Amino acid sequence: MKITIIGGGLAGVEAAWQVVKQGGKVILYEMRPKKFTPAHKTPYLAELVCSNSLRSQAVNAAVGLLKKEMQCLGSLVMEAALATAVPAGKALAVDRTLFAQYITKKISRHPRIEIRHEEVKHIPRSGIVIIATGPLTGNSLSEDLRRLTGKDYLHFYDAIAPIVYAESINMEIAFRASRYGKGEDYINCPMDEKEYDRFYEALLKAERVPLHTFEKPHFFEGCLPIEVMAERGKDTLRFGPMKPVGLTDPRTGKQPYAVVQLRQDNQEGTLYNMVGFQTKLKWTEQKRVFRLIPGLEQAEFARYGSIHRNTFIDAPRLLDHYLRLKPAPHIFIAGQLSGVEGYVESAATGILAGINAWRLGQNKLLISPPPTTALGALISHLTNIVTKNFQPMNINWGLFPSLGRQVPKKERGKLYATRALADLERWLKDCYE
Repeated sequence: MKITIIGGGLAGVEAAWQVVKQGGKVILYEMRPKKFTPAHKTPYLAELVCSNSLRSQAVNAAVGLLKKEMQCLGSLVMEAALATAVPAGKALAVDRTLFAQYITKKISRHPRIEIRHEEVKHIPRSGIVIIATGPLTGNSLSEDLRRLTGKDYLHFYDAIAPIVYAESINMEIAFRASRYGKGEDYINCPMDEKEYDRFYEALLKAERVPLHTFEKPHFFEGCLPIEVMAERGKDTLRFGPMKPVGLTDPRTGKQPYAVVQLRQDNQEGTLYNMVGFQTKLKWTEQKRVFRLIPGLEQAEFARYGSIHRNTFIDAPRLLDHYLRLKPAPHIFIAGQLSGVEGYVESAATGILAGINAWRLGQNKLLISPPPTTALGALISHLTNIVTKNFQPMNINWGLFPSLGRQVPKKERGKLYATRALADLERWLKDCYE
């Protein structure tokens, strides 16, 4: 039996990889390059359309722990990320083109994976299926899934940050540094108070891409457009993505009033993305307003920011702990469509869906990791039926079971991680012995 996987993003490729690792066979549907979404630009599998960062590498950070667990589970995404990494301080960032090419080669060359470049408009009603179509699931498939589940979709809007060419950054003003003197992985564009005021006022007045009359702007709190953050108050940006703490402007020897950070986006160091500058401004306005930032007066943009709908299901009502649809248990849901947020989280759910899809085909017991693990905590969030107004979530310590005792904040991450990795090891031993 071949397992059908719909969607060649991070979750889809992870699911495919897990199936074939066990000896199974896969038909992977990816409609690109025959048809593109509003956000995708290349024909490659696992294209990163927003940031190029997979966030913290530290295992005492929740997302760092999740990445460690993924490595223990044989993650293809983590393998590709480590092979195509670019400097990003404590974060794991990748050259997005090399990353996607790496995964595309591994998947396309595997003898037990058949790739079909066509759009799937209707969900197969038989066989084992994994739907990993992501936040931009097509209208026909969305409608078919709605009919199948009897539940309407929830949705919010996800904004993409601009990328500038490194050679267009004015390094007589901008400077290289990581916060608190820990390396030089970022390019920093410093502002004094007058420069910040001018930028802030222009940002508030800039023209935005209008939403359709039937759309409502429900933004994910962890990925707010820069202009939406600005509306919350004049100092919101200075305590958010433009915070200057831990940085010293070498021209003045002082901490700037505000800072815009740029992070390397490819291995050659020719592209840099504007950290935290997700936006839905019109492209002409982005060029005008962002060139008010000192150091970016002549910035040339390799990609402007944009906005797209992020579609996800009401997971607590629809999914079991194995990521199967309750109304149709031969179907698994993985990735952002399941209600997780972020590259790493999406890929991690693909791993679990792939493992369980293969096990279902072999009439084996399905498995779900302990809630004390990062992956298990995500699954607990997706399946918490107490949640009435379900919203997508990045992995964070708030999703984990309590440690059971008072622990200083700076020590909690280490203790959570130690417990998680020990429990994961025992779980894997029990599952595969």
